[in-house]
Amino acid sequence: MSELKSSGFQPDLARLRNMLLRFAILQLRDRTEAEDAVQEAMLASMARIGEFRGQAQFSTWVFAILKNKIVDTFRARARNVSTRVYDEEISADAFDALFNESDHWKKHERPSAWGDPEATLSQTQFWTVFEVCLTSLPPATARVFMMREFLDVAVDDVCVELAITKTNCGVILHRAKMALRVCLQNRWFDEKGA
Repeated sequence: MSELKSSGFQPDLARLRNMLLRFAILQLRDRTEAEDAVQEAMLASMARIGEFRGQAQFSTWVFAILKNKIVDTFRARARNVSTRVYDEEISADAFDALFNESDHWKKHERPSAWGDPEATLSQTQFWTVFEVCLTSLPPATARVFMMREFLDVAVDDVCVELAITKTNCGVILHRAKMALRVCLQNRWFDEKGA
């Protein structure tokens, strides 16, 4: 750490810890396990600080370590099979109105052109809006989405961890992606076009 401070790098560890903890609580749904995972990730990052090359942001590097700690927790839970109940009921699909009878986009509901995807993804503001959209999802839906898409947990493992069926998982992922699409369309892409 002293090497990094001498180079002018000083991470805001309190802010980073809060970001890590919010993410871990969303995923693990248990504050104690989340705090343990964050503490282990931060200790591991400090122990391996010499490996940090500055090719990514420090927070991104620590988040990668935290992702591994969360996946380890999921694996440990899978070994100790429990009967936790998944707390989200499946309601009528709110997105049916976007499609016609043959499951194609209705003319006025089609996504507008999003421009150059690579340029958009590289913009920090996009990820700020994405986080707002993700936060607006129901917690259980956001959890399934983050487990599958961010942590890259296999669908079978998501189903075991959350005690849901593959069909239910697929429906939840579909709804999460649709809600994120609508939110990003309204809060990012339409704003950029205007």
